[in-house]
Amino acid sequence: MRHRIAVVGSGPAGLTFARVLHRHGYPVAVLERDPAPDARPPGGTLDLHEGLGQLALNKAGLLAEFHALSRPEGQAMRILNTAGTVLRDWRPRPGERANPEIDRGQLRDLLLGPLDVQWGRGVTQVVPGTRDGVLVHFADGRQETFDLVIGADGAWSRVRPAVSSATPHYTGVTFVETSLDDVDTRHPDLARLVGDGCVAAYGVNRAVVAQRNSGGHVKVYAQFRAPLDWHTNLDLADVEAVRSSLLALFDGWAAPVLDLLRHGTAFVHRPLYVLPVSHTWTHVPGVTLLGDAAHLMPPLGAGANLAMLEGAELAESIATGPGDLDETVRAFEEQMWARAGRWAKITTAGLERLVSPDPAEALALFDQVQAS
Repeated sequence: MRHRIAVVGSGPAGLTFARVLHRHGYPVAVLERDPAPDARPPGGTLDLHEGLGQLALNKAGLLAEFHALSRPEGQAMRILNTAGTVLRDWRPRPGERANPEIDRGQLRDLLLGPLDVQWGRGVTQVVPGTRDGVLVHFADGRQETFDLVIGADGAWSRVRPAVSSATPHYTGVTFVETSLDDVDTRHPDLARLVGDGCVAAYGVNRAVVAQRNSGGHVKVYAQFRAPLDWHTNLDLADVEAVRSSLLALFDGWAAPVLDLLRHGTAFVHRPLYVLPVSHTWTHVPGVTLLGDAAHLMPPLGAGANLAMLEGAELAESIATGPGDLDETVRAFEEQMWARAGRWAKITTAGLERLVSPDPAEALALFDQVQAS
C-alpha cells in the first residue's frame, strides 16, 4: 500500500522532494500557504553546485533543462575596497559549470512542472502519534492525517515544533535589500560595475553586494552588524528615509558603490537568523524536516543546495527503498544532520569573516574559495 505523504512548503526543498517522488510515480501532497506560485516575489538568484543542487536536479531528471536556463557567466565575482579599487576580478573559464546561477523564479517553475500543489493551504500545527497517523491542522480549520509529514516550510516552520523546541536566533548581521531594473539601459555604469555576476565591497563591519539576475535585474544588499532594533527610529516603509539612513551608514565609500543604494527602487529589511549549528532532534515517527526548517544557516550559497539534495535523497529512498518508511526517514536524518552540521560550521565562520572588523578577512575568504 502506498503511504500517505505530505510535504509542507513549495520552496526548493519541498518541490525537489515532490518532483523526485513524482518521477518514480509516487503520489505526494504539496501543501503551500501562498494562494498562488506568484503571490510573492520569488527572490534573487541561486548558484547550484555540481555535487549538491545540480545532483538533486539530476535525480529529478531536470539537469538538462537547468543547463538551458542557468547562467554560467553569473559565476563571475569582483571585489572592491571602500574606495572603489578593484582587488579581485574572477571570471569563469569557458565551459565552467561548477556553480552556475539561476533565478529563484525560474528554478521554482522548473521544479513545479506537472506537480499539483495545493495552494492556499496554510499549516498551523502538526500532531504526530494519533490513531490515524500524523494530524495536520490547517489555517481554515480543516484537518487531515498522513503517514509522513515533511516540514520544508523554512525558517519559521510550523512543522518543526513537532520534533524540536529550537527556534532561530539573530546573528547580529542585517541585510537591507533593494534592486535595480533594466540596469543595462538605465544605469550602464552600474551594469559594467556589476558585470555578469556579482560585485562586493567590504568595509569595517559592513558590505555592499550586488548580484545580477536575468532580464537586466540586479539585487543589491547592504550588509552590516547592528542590534535587531537598529531601525527603531526609522520607518522602513519610507523609501527615502531608508535610503538616506543607508547612505549615511556607508558615508565616505566610493560613489559608484553608493549609487547601487542611491538608485534602489524599494528596500526590504532582512535580519539574518540561524538555528543552532548542530541542530538535531530525537526521531519522531511520521515527521521530519528539510532545508531551512532543519538547519537554517547564513546565506552563503549552501542552504538551497543542501535543501534540494536532501529532498531528492529522501524521496529516492522512499520510492526505491525496502518499504519500512520509519527506518528510511531515520537513516536519512542521520545523514542529513552530519552533512548539514559541517556546512553550518562553514557558513557561520564565513559570515563572521565577510562582515568583520577587518575587511581583509573577507578578501582572504574569497581567495580560499576561489583556490579550491
